[in-house]
Amino acid sequence: MDTLKFQEIRGKIIDNVSKVIVGKDEVIELVTVCFICGGHVLLDDIPGMGKTMLIKAFSKTLGCDFKRIQFTPDLLPSDLTGINFYNQKTGEFEFRKGPLFSNIILADEINRATPRTQSSLLEAMEEKQITVDGETRKLNDPFMVLATQNPIESYGTFPLPEAQLDRFFMRIKMGYPSREDEIEIVKRNKEKNPIDSLEAVITQKEIEYVRENFNKVDISPDVMDYLLDVVEATRKDDNVQVGVSPRGTLALFKSCQAYAAINGRDYIIPEDIKKMAAYVLNHRIILKGSGRNANSNHFIEQLSNGIKVPVEKL
Repeated sequence: MDTLKFQEIRGKIIDNVSKVIVGKDEVIELVTVCFICGGHVLLDDIPGMGKTMLIKAFSKTLGCDFKRIQFTPDLLPSDLTGINFYNQKTGEFEFRKGPLFSNIILADEINRATPRTQSSLLEAMEEKQITVDGETRKLNDPFMVLATQNPIESYGTFPLPEAQLDRFFMRIKMGYPSREDEIEIVKRNKEKNPIDSLEAVITQKEIEYVRENFNKVDISPDVMDYLLDVVEATRKDDNVQVGVSPRGTLALFKSCQAYAAINGRDYIIPEDIKKMAAYVLNHRIILKGSGRNANSNHFIEQLSNGIKVPVEKL
């Protein structure tokens, strides 16, 4: 495993996407970790923060096929998966692929679709396949769903059920830009949108390499104990109604492997776990009295900081 390759790819992705998205290197890095792990991202923030632009820039950077789906209450499952239709010329039924047959999927305002349509994504996100009329079809590889939702508007929306939320590898908030970054955003968009001239900088071979080799990153028994201590703390804390499931444990471990690799290491350290836990676990817990509130990130951070960190043995 060549950790230098991981670092180079990380650098190229951040540099290229940053031509469009200013001051959000950390968010770009987190999305890159999700992509390497084969996971999906829920971008949960108010309108106008650059969520859609980030996803478009990321897909262009990778040179992957991209499809945007605008979720609305009248959207049907077949609008996502595709349908079998009768071709009068051939006299046979043919399958017309839906937008899920792409590499990068932007599920815009996912919480505006009905639960029935939302649930049609479950099989696609977990199994990387869809079933139509009893026939199962494999989706493209790589396959990644990046969904957006507005957390402050509830009118005409259908909150994502726990089963759907758990399919997302991370929930990320973009956050407001700094004053300096916002000035730069205005300057870059004075004449034309910078995404129009964005080109792919990552090859298919590079994508295959990082996705096939990140799981070679090792973890010591002491650090593994720390990871499990963080997860178990979410199940035992008096403020938590529902703790993290084993799927969440596995997601945290994988994210730490990818994060360590793109930072030039073939082993996981406790700081990787602290960093990733806030993003991988925040949507997998329900706090008592407030449900999935905005403080879940902060709560996970406090929880992991309160657990004894293993020290290197001399």
